[in-house]
Formats: sequence, structure tokens, C-alpha cells
Amino acid sequence: MDTPDLRSPELYLNRQLSMLEFNRRVLEQARDQATPLLERLKFLCIASSNLDEFFEIRVAGLKQALEMGATQAGPDNRTPQEVLREIGLRAHEIVTEQYRVLNDVLVPELATHDIRFLRRSEWGAEQRDWVRDYFYSSLLPVLSPLGLDPAHPFPQVLNKSLNFIVSLEGKDAFGRNSGLAVVQAPRALPRIIHLPPELEGSGPWDFVFLSSIIHAHVNDLFPGMNARGCYQFRVTRNSDLYVDEEEVDDLLRAMEGELPSRRYGDAVRLEVAANCPEHMSDFLLEEFELGRDDLYQVNGPVNLNRLLAVFDLVDRPDFKYAAFTPGLPAQFAHASDLFKVLRDRDVLLHHPYESFAPVVEFLRQAAADPEVLAIKQTLYRTGPDSVLVDHLVVAARAGKEVTVVVELRARFDEEANIKLANRLQEAGAHVVYGVVGHKTHAKMILVVRREGRRLSHYVHLGTGNYHSRTARLYTDYGLLTADRQIGEDVHRIFLQLTSLGKVSALSKLLESPFTLHEGMVAKIEREAEHARAGHEARIIVKVNSLVEPRVIQALYAAGMAGVSIDLIVRGMCSLRPGLPGISENIRVRSVIGRFLEHTRVFYFANAGAAELYCSSADWMERNFFRRVEACFPITDTELRTRVLDDLQCYLDDNCQAWELQSDGSYQRLTPAPDTPAYAAQIELLRRRSETGY
Repeated sequence: MDTPDLRSPELYLNRQLSMLEFNRRVLEQARDQATPLLERLKFLCIASSNLDEFFEIRVAGLKQALEMGATQAGPDNRTPQEVLREIGLRAHEIVTEQYRVLNDVLVPELATHDIRFLRRSEWGAEQRDWVRDYFYSSLLPVLSPLGLDPAHPFPQVLNKSLNFIVSLEGKDAFGRNSGLAVVQAPRALPRIIHLPPELEGSGPWDFVFLSSIIHAHVNDLFPGMNARGCYQFRVTRNSDLYVDEEEVDDLLRAMEGELPSRRYGDAVRLEVAANCPEHMSDFLLEEFELGRDDLYQVNGPVNLNRLLAVFDLVDRPDFKYAAFTPGLPAQFAHASDLFKVLRDRDVLLHHPYESFAPVVEFLRQAAADPEVLAIKQTLYRTGPDSVLVDHLVVAARAGKEVTVVVELRARFDEEANIKLANRLQEAGAHVVYGVVGHKTHAKMILVVRREGRRLSHYVHLGTGNYHSRTARLYTDYGLLTADRQIGEDVHRIFLQLTSLGKVSALSKLLESPFTLHEGMVAKIEREAEHARAGHEARIIVKVNSLVEPRVIQALYAAGMAGVSIDLIVRGMCSLRPGLPGISENIRVRSVIGRFLEHTRVFYFANAGAAELYCSSADWMERNFFRRVEACFPITDTELRTRVLDDLQCYLDDNCQAWELQSDGSYQRLTPAPDTPAYAAQIELLRRRSETGY
């Protein structure tokens, strides 16, 4: 039998289309009756927000490639034009389903529980009066309707802003026939307004859309004329920033100059109200230089994700996930000295089931401890009001050597990172912005402490960001350790990031862009050799994305050699499982639930000498070759067993798990008859939090 060509396009799923399939799975959570009602609304908004970013970055990138004449196909041999065509078909399906779920499922169910979105036709007399007062007091003073003529050209429209195209009849103030006008909704005002419950006919949670208020009073914006039609529209723009790092002298200043352009990048999608006449849609498409395939007509608010505000406005805990208190490792329960704890043994934190507080306390104690001489940390996403940054500032002002590697190009967090970089510099910290051409995505803290006549290293390594809020929403692992070799490795990586000099080989860590890719491929190939020799051979990988071709080829080859392979891939996956003779031993599943799966874990059975790694890196080209990433081993036997047990939870999930089929579709698992329902996230909450799910 001929050996199959593992580079054949038939063996690869398109990464962009795979990302759209992920969004379908998120949208399914909005339909799931087992999910609390307001959480379902939240999932609908998340799916909408995900789709926004998909167009801003991925569709924009494909369109840009076409404009530049790029015709190179990916591993699946689809050209950018072919991919865009298929994206259009699938995205229109998803958008149609989003609004069907909103109008036919969620709005009626919410209304049965007195959470209502009132149309203009449903307003009572007192409600209409209140809306009129709101319009004149809060809205009209900040509106600037723009009639269109040669002296008033079509205005600049902000990315993802709410706008209206208005058709007018009658004479304007100068006696000319009126035509079209544009009304831009003020960014400062909420898009959904809670009506006072004391109004006659109002319930406890009645809401009106800002768009409804503008529709109701659009004639008041054009005195003496009549608005024959008023239609919402929203444009999505290319939001990827471009800075030629080889040509700029100061990356921070260059990023500050580039950020405003994100609001007015090239248009990539136009959303309009479903009742917008065709000639007006065509007018808008022409203004934004878009084609008919880029038009999305929607039956509801064009800014669907703004419904997320309702989640916080409605005080109904019974319609939300039950609150829980993250657990605390036993070693930290009564410990006042974290350094002493870590000298005894490693500690592994599993967020959000376990608290992020020990990481904050680790940095707080380091900042306050007179024996600590230096603190070094990477910051990718940390939030605008980070208590971790507060502790770094305290340490720098106390005279400690504080070095912070701030990644200015963390997408959509650039502005916040520029501000914290400036704050750290003002406090006296050494701030660098990573490496030209490579984002610094590794999550590392290094504390250098004087202990007697020697200097000891204490380290935190994580799979997720140093962000207290996302630590409650994303699943991540964080290792706290005083392991000498790991400390030396992290020290060498920081030296590399600051001095840009070459460093000696690392002892325990694997690092992108140097050793991680070849290290993973070598470990996969080693499992294949064990399988051929009749030894135990097993691979379990949990990542957010799996698209890098050479790793996929190594996995195919290992599966063909007899290695049992389980891949838990949240989002994009280009590998096709279940192909006869090629990937019959490979299974791929995605778990979608209350928390965003974010851990990256790599397990290799290694003929009984098991190895387990955690990492900041997904298995994508960018993570292997264009980012600085850290991959660290879990060497403590008890901790390794614990992580392996966690992985088994995901493999046993029969409620929130989806299995990838060889054709690229996903099939949601359901419990077999007489089999209890089992959800990994619920089980992990039960095991590690102080209160139940």
C-alpha cells in the first residue's frame, strides 16, 4: 500500500471556516434550555461580538490579500477568493440564525418573566411621554443630523457605530428639495434604556432601544420636512493595526499614532435593517465600496451585542449561573509566607475554579519583602486597573529592580498597555516592548530573592493573562515554583527579551520561536516510535487552535503508527479526524460552556515515563514562529496526575462537548440512555470551588 501524502489538501480543514463553526457552537448555547435564561442572552451577544472580530480581523485580512493580488492558497488549497465566498454563505446563515433565536426564542421567553423589549407600537401614553422627555433632554442636544448634498458629503462613520439613513421629502430651510440624511447615534449614550417601573403599563424590566427612540422622533430632527423612512445601519471596518517595526524608532509612539486609524479602516461588512429599501442599501454599499455579498440585512438591532447590558440591569440571580467562591490550595490556606511554601513544593492553580489571589499575593509579598532584589514580569493583557501593576509600581518606588516586558501589540488592548507602560516608567521600572517582529505572549513572573549567601529564583508561569477579571471567566493553569532549573530558564528568557543577546540552551522549558515547535514535533514522533515498538503510546492535547501543518502531519503519522490521540480543541482545527487509514486513531472534541476554555496542555505517555507540559502557546504558525512563548513541564507527580484527571473530565463530557467529524462539521454529544449527564466544567467546579455549581 502506498504511503499517503500527508500534505494533500484533502487532509486539511480551512482555518477561517473552522472558526465560523466555533461561533455556531457558541450560538447553540443561546438555544440550550439547560443554560440559565439570561446567560443564553449573553451567549447570543458573545456570538455577535465574536462575529464582529472575525470580520474586523480575518475577513479584513483576506480582502487585503486579494487587493494586493495574493493568490496563494493555504494547506487546504483554497484561495482567498474561494474562502471569502464560502465565508459569505456561512456567515449569512449564522446571522439569520442569531436573529431567529433572538426574535422567536429569547424575546418571547424573557417576556414571560417580565423582561420585555418594547416596540414603539407597544408604548403606553406615560411611556411615550417619558421617551419624549428623554429624547429632548438627553438625545436631541447631542445629535447632529447631516443632510447630504455637495456641501455636506457622506460623513465618516465609525467602526461598529449605530447610524441611520433617512429618506426625506419636502423643502429644506433654503427652499431646496430634500433627499437623504444620516443620523449618527451618540457614542456616550446607552443603546438600551430601562424604562422606570413606576410608569403606567411598565413592568420591572421594560426596555426600549435607543434606535426606537430615534425612529419615533426622527421628524423632530428635520423641522419642516417629513421623514419617509429611517433605517439603521452599521459598518464593520478593518481593525488590524499595521506598524512597520523595522522602520520606526519608537514603537510606543508609533502605536499611539496608529490607534485612531482603527476607527476608520476599510469597510468589510455592512449591516442594515431588514426593511431598508434596496436602493438605499445599494447607496450605502457604494459609499463604503462594498459588494452585495458584504450586505447583511437583519431583523432587529444592528448592534446585537449591546443587549449584553440587559444582563447586568436585570436583577434575577435565578436566570444566571450560580455564584461560586474559587477554592484555595491547602498550602495557602493559612500561609503567611508564600516563599516558604514554594521552597517546600510546587503549587498549581487552576482558574477560575481556584482563586487568582495567590498570584496577586505572590507579587505583593515580593514588592514588600526587603530581601527581594528584583522582579521581572511579562504583561500581555492585564486590564486598565490592574492590582498587579500597582504592586510593580510599589516595588519600583521602593528601589527594587523592576523589569516589565509590555506587549504593546496585544490586539484591542494596545491603548491600555500604552497607558500602563507609561505609568510603570514614571515609577522607575525598566519597560521594554518585546522583540521586533515577535509578540511577547509568554506569561512569566520572576522574583529574585536574597537568602543567606545565595540568590533564589521564584517563578510564576501561566497559560493565561495576568488579568483578574478574565481569571474568573477563562480556564487557565498557573504554576508557582522555586525549582532552580525552571528559575534559571526564566531568567535566561528575560535576559534574551531585554538584552536581545543569545542565551544558552534552556534546561526544562521550551520556548518559541526557538525550541517549542521542533520539541513538540519530536515528542509526537517519539510516541509513534513507541507505538511501532509495541510500547504504550498516547497523546492528549488541549489547545484553543490547531492549524500548523507540520504538527498536523506529525499527528497523522503518529495516528497511522497506532498512537491513540485525543485532541481537545476549543476553536479552529484544521486536522480531519476519522479518515480511513490516516486519522482513525485521532479524535477531536470541543467543549463550550460557562467558562471560556483557555488552558494549553500537552501530554505524552512516553512508554510509561509520562511527560506533561502547560504552555501559553496554541499550535498555530504565529505561536510557534512569530511569538515569544513559554512551555513548562509539570514535574511533580501529584500535580501531573491532577492535570491528567482534569483532561479526562473533558474526554468524559457528554453534555457540553462537540465531536469534530471528518467533513468539518461538529456533532454535539448527548448522554446515552441510562447514562448520567456529565459536564467537565460542572465537575471541576464541584471539585475545587468552595460552593457548589
